[in-house]
Amino acid sequence: MTKLSLFKDIVIAKKNKRLPRVILNRYALLDGSRKILAQKVGDGSIITRFDKTPLPKRLTDVICPHFLELKWAYGCPYDCAWCYLKGTFRFHTGKILPGFKVKDFDKVRLHVEEFLDKVDEPEVLNTGEIADSLMYENGISPFSKFIIPMFEKQGKHKVLFVTKSDRIKNLLEIKPHRQVIVSFSLNAIPVAERWEKGAPGVVNRIEAAKKLSRENYEIRIRIDPMVPIENWQKYYRQLIDLIFLNFIPERITLGSLRGLQSTLNGTKDNTWKRYLKETSSWGKKIDFTTRLKMYLDTIGYLRKKYKYDKIALCKETKAMWHKLSMDYRKIKCNCIW
Repeated sequence: MTKLSLFKDIVIAKKNKRLPRVILNRYALLDGSRKILAQKVGDGSIITRFDKTPLPKRLTDVICPHFLELKWAYGCPYDCAWCYLKGTFRFHTGKILPGFKVKDFDKVRLHVEEFLDKVDEPEVLNTGEIADSLMYENGISPFSKFIIPMFEKQGKHKVLFVTKSDRIKNLLEIKPHRQVIVSFSLNAIPVAERWEKGAPGVVNRIEAAKKLSRENYEIRIRIDPMVPIENWQKYYRQLIDLIFLNFIPERITLGSLRGLQSTLNGTKDNTWKRYLKETSSWGKKIDFTTRLKMYLDTIGYLRKKYKYDKIALCKETKAMWHKLSMDYRKIKCNCIW
């Protein structure tokens, strides 16, 4: 067989390969509207909609808009004490994380390209719900250099990186990057030093965000999970000052410490559990009064000192949104457009 005929056979095989089908569904949204959106692509192993949180009815129900996951990998090389992946994936590896597994990039490409080609409604695809989005940047085939060029071929959808990493060398080399959002998870420095073992320091992450911001990346920030340590007000204000000294985020999403039962069962360092005194539809939480104080102080500081109001809450109750006089029906949080 000649090289030319072999090439033709490969092309024909690709054309005849069955493409994964985009599955649509009608969703009721937080603002009261209904919309037909992508539910998943193919078997949902790569692209699927996170729709585990029903529309809130009771004041204790948790607010979380349904967003799309791009599940290119699972796990995390870092070792944050409260990470819910410790419970979610502890049975995949036979041990509690840290650890991670990257999926077959050929399958990821097939599903992503089909989504980008077939779905008209603009969406943000979150690559960091079950993995740190930048954990594979030191590999032979960095995920950023694989995924971003696919999104840059179109102008409807964006890819979201969610990370505690500072591995941004590849991101700095990629141009254009108009369809990319990078979200850094940050915390008060004493909190990070105590419970976010293995992750780069908060200052390193802020420096990485600053460099990307200067290259016109869209940068979002998650201050999550906030923990009411002694002098928490001082430390979270210091964090905000450090952020705004270096760059202005496109939006900030706040969240407080919470723990699903699977996480509580799976973690070795349980010293943070003492802060969880309330039960919700999304696991155990810090008591309502303490959470309210933390949000009021942080939001008030952002508004008063920096005139900043692009703020949302992560997996917080309907009652909390009401108490803060914030309208969850207009939510613009980390994982959505």
